[in-house]
Amino acid sequence: MPLDSRDDLTVPDPALRRPFGRTGLAVTPICVGTSPLASMPGLYGYEVGEQRARATVEAVFDGPFNFLDTSNNYGGGSAERRIGAVVRDLGGVPAGFVLATKVDADPDTGDFSGERVRRSAEESLERLGVGNVPLLYLHDPEFHITFEEAMSPGGAVEALVALREAGVADHIGIAGGPVGLLRRYVATGVFDAVISHNRWTLVNREADPLLDEAREHGVAFVNGAPYGGGMLVKGPDAQPRYAYRDTGESVRNAVRAMRRVCDAHGVPLAAAALQFSLRDPRVTSTIVGVSEPERLAETLSLAATPIPPALWDELDRHLPSPAAWLD
Repeated sequence: MPLDSRDDLTVPDPALRRPFGRTGLAVTPICVGTSPLASMPGLYGYEVGEQRARATVEAVFDGPFNFLDTSNNYGGGSAERRIGAVVRDLGGVPAGFVLATKVDADPDTGDFSGERVRRSAEESLERLGVGNVPLLYLHDPEFHITFEEAMSPGGAVEALVALREAGVADHIGIAGGPVGLLRRYVATGVFDAVISHNRWTLVNREADPLLDEAREHGVAFVNGAPYGGGMLVKGPDAQPRYAYRDTGESVRNAVRAMRRVCDAHGVPLAAAALQFSLRDPRVTSTIVGVSEPERLAETLSLAATPIPPALWDELDRHLPSPAAWLD
């Protein structure tokens, strides 16, 4: 979708809930991601202690956003355990709050069979201290099974559908990376939501056809990693990796140029990166990872930063070639 068709749109109130596809759920445009709360210094470069993690979850439940995203395998389950400790202290998830988690392959064997999907869901419910979740995703199947294996009788997708039918999850989704693969899953009509990460950002627009197709199918599109793993916050000299992977100089040069444009307008690069996602009407919610309570206020501030309409066209002129993202 060309940006000029959205120039008359304003950034929505980040606390204003919007329809979550065809599900009947309503979520805030910002979803709090909990991968950093699992304390994975090898990925993020810092540790998050138990007390800090719990304080962050408490602040989320008491804050302006009503959407929390986690996963079975974040930190070997530590993210879910930390969330669950707060849920138990509160006597349950706050009313109106949408808690989403994901079923993952076995961390030791890589098994992602139907049986593993069922075990993963059981593990998550136990850690989280809940009887069911509003939303349950199939997480990163591309690393473990083919599309055909996932869709086969008795496979992962059939097991996920059965969990929805049994009331373990109210709705189900698919979460992953490769856009072409996610488009195949969305086209099945099985899923209520889709998460794509790092592929709908200021510098990477690969997910554009997926956004269109998700909307056509009534599937909620959730945009993960709007900062590309930190490059679109810190800049490519402080964070030279995009999506936690080494990336080409053409991408780093594009971000440098975008940062200069933002600086000229007095706009933080991070604000433009976040609002790029928030302003797109096809994006139901944008996942922003947090590692401390203060990050919630910082995220609200970035979402509310005034951005001149002309900035978007200027940023577009510095997009790297799509070839920059080919493996």
